[in-house]
Amino acid sequence: MNHWFTTGLSFIGEATYLMAVFTYLKAMRYNLHMFQLNGYKNDEFRTWLFKNERRQRMRYPLVVFVLLILAFFFIFQKRWGVLLVELFLFLYLIPVSMAYDTYRRHDIKKKLVYTARVKRQVFTNVVLALLLSAAMFLWGGRQHHVTEFANNCDRMLPLVCGMTLYVFLQPQIMQLVNIINHPVEAGITGYYIRDALKRLHRQPNLKIIGITGSYGKTSMKYYLNTLLEDFYNVLITPGNFNTTLGVVRTIREHLKPSHEIFLCEMGARHVNDIKEICDLVHPDAGIITSIGPQHLETFYNMENIINTKYELADALPSGGRIFLNGDNEYILQNADKYRQDKQVIFYTNEKGEGYHARDLKLSNLGTEFTVEAPDGESARFAMRLIGGHNVINVCGAIAVAHEMGIPLEKLRVPVRRIEPVEHRLQMIQKGNVTIIDDAYNSNPVGSKAAVETLHMFEGLRILVTPGMVELGDKEEEYNYKFGTYAAANCDYIALVGRRSHTDPIRNGALDSGFPEKKLRSFDDLKGALEWAYGRTEEGHKYILLENDLPDNY
Repeated sequence: MNHWFTTGLSFIGEATYLMAVFTYLKAMRYNLHMFQLNGYKNDEFRTWLFKNERRQRMRYPLVVFVLLILAFFFIFQKRWGVLLVELFLFLYLIPVSMAYDTYRRHDIKKKLVYTARVKRQVFTNVVLALLLSAAMFLWGGRQHHVTEFANNCDRMLPLVCGMTLYVFLQPQIMQLVNIINHPVEAGITGYYIRDALKRLHRQPNLKIIGITGSYGKTSMKYYLNTLLEDFYNVLITPGNFNTTLGVVRTIREHLKPSHEIFLCEMGARHVNDIKEICDLVHPDAGIITSIGPQHLETFYNMENIINTKYELADALPSGGRIFLNGDNEYILQNADKYRQDKQVIFYTNEKGEGYHARDLKLSNLGTEFTVEAPDGESARFAMRLIGGHNVINVCGAIAVAHEMGIPLEKLRVPVRRIEPVEHRLQMIQKGNVTIIDDAYNSNPVGSKAAVETLHMFEGLRILVTPGMVELGDKEEEYNYKFGTYAAANCDYIALVGRRSHTDPIRNGALDSGFPEKKLRSFDDLKGALEWAYGRTEEGHKYILLENDLPDNY
């Protein structure tokens, strides 16, 4: 009888350990994905953990496992005690494993990319798991004198408890792995940067145009590339490759001797991020598309955001041209100090200094507008994009191209060819419904502009939004204001997801007099869209998809 019981107990211990390993691999993948989305930075990852503890799928507090290990020493020295511990752990790990599966079945907007760095993270994580398993196995073998079982049973309980704790502590393990790998990552990064610098030095005639802004920089990059590619051989940073390492990778993998212009998008989440990129590429000219409240969780205040964006202007050589969005209040307030040393060129949607767009006309086919240059030259343009902030970005691109010697008339055809940037006021026709996809927008100014653009259409105007994030302690205030703007411009409002983001929008809308019966909350986008499609009023439906929370929210 003892033999069969001992054999069964050994089997349960081994099965529980395998379940722990299986769950560990899922937990590691999930936390690695979140770690990547937080830029491989321990401090940002810790902030995310604090705000999103529920996302860790930890159904019970960590103290349960601490008590279990203590129980191993002081209480469960009998066979039934060991059996109960291992059965409990096995049954606990099943829903935890299933929870990670549920997350993976959700639509993931930005999947985990298995870069070389990620693979090194995985390697170190697995090595630590193996070392822990070996230590717990050996330690368990030394405890055989306190229990009634064969050594294998004695070894399995600490092994199972240790691996279960390793699953539970994956967020902390991820940060530890990052610290362990830091010397290697720093060495590799240094080598890549030096190689990129060598490649740039081989092309002294390459004209580098830096593009930054709180929003609009990616759109500006693509628009300007469309205008210039008929006249120059242009290299752009692909997608959202706007960090230092993204720029380095672009140079090392894509820069060719035939390139004449490099459009370098520069993103930032911290002070000096733009300076770091500028120290690498040394731009000849720059564009600041906008300055506004974004990433306040890492910038802390608007002054830091303004100073960081203007790091691009600081990096330009004496006499270098800096193109500025003249409709942006923060940009205007800080532009004068650069007039003595740089060529400051404004572009606006209003009559004023520099280039300006006027006589805007919106339709389902896009937008028509006229651009007037400082020298009096003007031309009428038509494009498939909608929205005043798209017009201002295209006007900026026209200003840059014109300053490079291209007549406005020759830019009319390239402007007509400009493609909508995916998820940025992108119009999608579906019968009697037009989807206006502005999911990538995540800032207060752009969200306000989007609902004002929606209001310009004749028909039933429906807003679908989960709200804005990464706005620090101003998040509730900005979402409340967004609700007031939505109330003034929309016929229906559908709120999606967490109440912490959507309640301020609801309150802002209702306080502005928006009818409560025309405002609904939903757990997911599918339910919101079904409700939007179900509105029975006559006329063409325009559904604005505004904001789309990143996966780590």
